[in-house]
Amino acid sequence: MLGNDRGLTLVEILIALVVISVGLVGVAIVVPVSSEAIQQGGQLSRATFLAEQTLEQARMTAWTATPAMDCLGVSAGAAPPTPTGAGCHGSTLSRFPDEPAVGGDPTYRRILRVVDCSAAPCAGVTDAALRLVTVVVTYRTPGAAGQPSADKAVTLEWLVSRK
Repeated sequence: MLGNDRGLTLVEILIALVVISVGLVGVAIVVPVSSEAIQQGGQLSRATFLAEQTLEQARMTAWTATPAMDCLGVSAGAAPPTPTGAGCHGSTLSRFPDEPAVGGDPTYRRILRVVDCSAAPCAGVTDAALRLVTVVVTYRTPGAAGQPSADKAVTLEWLVSRK
């Protein structure tokens, strides 16, 4: 006899089906978890981008000693900014309003605060020519099955010096 032509038995087929079923159940469990992680990563990336975008706008805003020009200003807490003076000259408050819905999307909220470092130290440095710019982007993540949604935040800080 050259080979065994008896084939597979019913027991062997059932064992193979059990092994395949265990593998498929494992994949079925991993797919929703990984898709949720991908979605959360995308939201975190977008929030970081929005924070960096605003931080860059603040960094590029004019704040010079000669000629005296202060377009950056200092935040007045939660009050809406009301700059005074012609153009940027004489402005004392930040021109960056709070955004309750960034780009019309209520999932993302963006807040920029500018603090003068002349009175209180910023990152351990007290200097009238420095300001601490803080951008906070909060976003709501959808809850997993049966769990409530949660708020998360990305915070970026940057020391800006007068030019």
